[in-house]
Amino acid sequence: MITGLPSALLQHRMEEPGTQEGLSPDQVERCISSMQSGTQMVKLRGGSKGLVRFYYLDEHKSCIRWRPSRKNEKAKISIDSVQEVCEGKQSEIFQRYADGSFDPNCCFSIYYGDHMESLDLVSSNGEEARTWITGLRYLMAGISDEDSLSKRQRTRDQWLKQTFDEADKNGDGSLSINEVLQLLHKLNVNLPRQKVKQMFKEADTDDNQGTLGFDEFCAFYKMMSTRRDLYLLMLTYSNHKDHLDTEDLKRFLEVEQKMTDVTEQYCLNIIDQFEPCLENKSKEVLGIDGFTNYTRSPEGDIFNPRHYQVNQDMTYPLSYYFITSSHNTYLIGDQLMSQSRVDMYSWVLQAGCRCVEVDCWDGPDGEPIVHHGYTLTSKILFKDVIETINKYAFIKNEYPVILSIENHCSVLQQKKMAQYLTDILGDKLDLSSVSSEDDSTTLPSPEKLKGKILVKGKKLPANISEDAEEGDVSDEDSADEIDEDCKLMNGDASTNRKRVENIAKKKLDSLIKESKIRDCEDPNNFTVSTLPPSGKLGQKAEGKKKFASLGASATDKAMSKVEEDMESGEDLSGSKRNSRLLMSSFSKRKKKGSKLKKTSSLEEGDDDLDSQGSQSRGINRQKKTMKLSRALSDLVKYTKSVGIHDVETEISSSWQVSSFSETKAHQILQQKPAHYLRFNQHQLSRIYPSSYRVDSSNYNPQPFWNAGCQMVALNYQSEGRMLQLNRAKFNANGNCGYVLKPQCMCQGVFNPNSEDPLPGQLKKQLILRIISGQQLPKPRDSMLGDRGEIIDPFVEVEIIGLPVDCNKEQTRVVDDNGFNPMWEETLVFTVHMPEIALVRFLVWDHDPIGRDFIGQRTLAFTSMMPGYRHVYLEGMEEASIFVHVAINDISGKVKQALGLKGLFLRNPKQASLDSHAAGQSHNRPSISGQLLRRTASAPTKSQKKAKKGFPELTMDTKDNGSEGAGEDTSQPRFDSEPESAAPAPGTLGEGPGRGPKVKN
Repeated sequence: MITGLPSALLQHRMEEPGTQEGLSPDQVERCISSMQSGTQMVKLRGGSKGLVRFYYLDEHKSCIRWRPSRKNEKAKISIDSVQEVCEGKQSEIFQRYADGSFDPNCCFSIYYGDHMESLDLVSSNGEEARTWITGLRYLMAGISDEDSLSKRQRTRDQWLKQTFDEADKNGDGSLSINEVLQLLHKLNVNLPRQKVKQMFKEADTDDNQGTLGFDEFCAFYKMMSTRRDLYLLMLTYSNHKDHLDTEDLKRFLEVEQKMTDVTEQYCLNIIDQFEPCLENKSKEVLGIDGFTNYTRSPEGDIFNPRHYQVNQDMTYPLSYYFITSSHNTYLIGDQLMSQSRVDMYSWVLQAGCRCVEVDCWDGPDGEPIVHHGYTLTSKILFKDVIETINKYAFIKNEYPVILSIENHCSVLQQKKMAQYLTDILGDKLDLSSVSSEDDSTTLPSPEKLKGKILVKGKKLPANISEDAEEGDVSDEDSADEIDEDCKLMNGDASTNRKRVENIAKKKLDSLIKESKIRDCEDPNNFTVSTLPPSGKLGQKAEGKKKFASLGASATDKAMSKVEEDMESGEDLSGSKRNSRLLMSSFSKRKKKGSKLKKTSSLEEGDDDLDSQGSQSRGINRQKKTMKLSRALSDLVKYTKSVGIHDVETEISSSWQVSSFSETKAHQILQQKPAHYLRFNQHQLSRIYPSSYRVDSSNYNPQPFWNAGCQMVALNYQSEGRMLQLNRAKFNANGNCGYVLKPQCMCQGVFNPNSEDPLPGQLKKQLILRIISGQQLPKPRDSMLGDRGEIIDPFVEVEIIGLPVDCNKEQTRVVDDNGFNPMWEETLVFTVHMPEIALVRFLVWDHDPIGRDFIGQRTLAFTSMMPGYRHVYLEGMEEASIFVHVAINDISGKVKQALGLKGLFLRNPKQASLDSHAAGQSHNRPSISGQLLRRTASAPTKSQKKAKKGFPELTMDTKDNGSEGAGEDTSQPRFDSEPESAAPAPGTLGEGPGRGPKVKN
């Protein structure tokens, strides 16, 4: 049987979409065995020549590997990272080859990683391809469905084996002392050479003296990694015994972890599950290894295990929820030249997205197509998109999906679109059972709309004749992001495609070079930032400093510079017309007669600039209409696309959606925040990125969530900070795509930009004690790789929420220790509205040489668990930081507390037990001396980096990472558990998952 893949799960997965039915577990096992034996296949690339490689599944069933390769050990794809396995010639690479080049039965593609990279393979026969497709799909199913504890243990075992194999340079199955020393440097361990030799000698117990086999290496690693912080914590609660009995464990869980109803049997279950020593098990006690296993399990994770499932009330109107949304869903890269792929819809829907965008245009042979109009992005069939949505919409959850249709088609092809929607989606479009009466005053709830797909689009006016098959509708309500003077003629570049592509690449390069490269969490990302003042825009430089990241203004400036270059004759072809035709997002300003109005607000100033470029167009656009098919109009019910209303005007119907560009939305948010909030209480609004984000970067979604905007659309293909905030937001409710807004956002009005937005309401004080780090790696792509210097880590914690709550604090720097650095520092934050706040943990390397971002983990404030918790960095196998979380209620006006060291210690219930135990070290039994002797330590730097104030509300900073997973394995209730989300409208924090649980 496959490890981590129980027979019941195998049987359940027989009906996985796209797999053969009727397969027995034995047949699946044969597939896995064949994959481990390996298969010679051809890897296709962009060029005409393929590469013949030998592909195989590693012994742990965790990675696909191949040889030969210059990457050596890095030539692998983790099964965890595989997003999709597609059979046949579906990928873009396959489509570059002529029909008949390959037998479709021998072809398949593996999509993996955050950016959906593809590995396109051709096997020698169809049976081999089927073996790999089947085996990979079952392995993916097992990894996604296995419980968190099994996954954590599997990951750790694989990591140890992989670490051992990579350290075994000569491949003799054992490690010499020199190989161990090299490994420790790679792992950022800074231990005295003599101490390493002593531990090496203690672990070397077999007849083959002088080397460590794998089991001996595991014993050595265990000695080296024994946790001083956890040992001191255990000593405190065990009254200085070297173990915790059931009473000790019960007291720890109640006092520190804030659990109630902890029984002796529950404690015995913990001992039975986590204690590896049989002698301790027989005595019903938990030793240091068992205690370490427990705290590093999902039970000790900072993320509330109940939030892995839907835990909020889903019966309120749609307008009461934040809805995770995607922009230009079909694109895999930039907005000008990247590929459109059908499988992007599969990926985002399974990632939890509930609103996807479909840009529809007339295609050849009467078939509507999907692509980014007037650009060089490739085209896909509308029919294929709808079939993919139908297949994957409800695999992960049943809550409704919204199709945001951007319709640019003729009436004839609109009828074809309506036919495909009706025929393919069928009952999913039937909303007759949702509402029995025509009530346009309220929207239905996500619960009522389970399993349904809503079409968001234009709708014919009510006064049109019932017999009319088509009618005129305003075109102003389209979220059309293309400026008229920048479009490709008729969207056709076929006559001069190569030249047009070259112009596009040159201008994109120019944009990147002109912009500053931000010191981002992942410096691989080239993000448009503020430029040196130039021309008339220079006078606004000072105003831009304050809100440099709110909106697309910095990009506007960069684009203006590009346009100046174009107008000054820098165009390669000598023709400004060609470059203007190409750059769909490079809007040429109408500069004649325009005056720059001085303003202290960036958004206001930049909207003036933005509006100047479109005022003349606006006069014409108000009169612009388009023909709409009755068949397509009739499919739109609760999500009618309308023009942007004045947010101060009372709306007549809740069955409508207004789309705002991020720039326009920022302007409203700055000028009319309270009105915007009230507007979003009654109808849906959708925010989409500025047209200047040609690189598919993302804006900060938080300001729009602060105003209650429901559908804040992001470019899912651009992994980074903004998508991590988005994931953290929606993970708080089982990643189902819907999060209930706080009560004050659904009823009543407040100013989210105020210094005291909710006067009289209790605030939360978050006290975070950053204790230690575990196995922190060197920064990704650091200059010298594993041979580089041992890192000097520090932790930064950022609160992201209402402007008044935004703050950053950080620890001191620990020199030369990434393996087990100790910080022992307290950071204190005040949060006015915890229901929408996010908490972001970042780990940095202080070394200024090379790239200094190590990793991050972001979660909703309401998803944090109290007590001693591990914060696992996203996308890393073992890296974590160990913290203590305490949350108190406070009242009155409170400024953000900075550097309140000792506050944590003054409260006896929240006292640092580590420090308390350290103060009584003279009473420790002798075993503690032996363990602590083996613990790596390092001096610390006294200075702290000062990074305070508001977080960067800017464009995307692409620090890569992936979500963790886990399940609720705890039984007792939590006494002081933070709220899981906002109080339900009409309540005061009551209901499932909506506030602290009170002892019964």
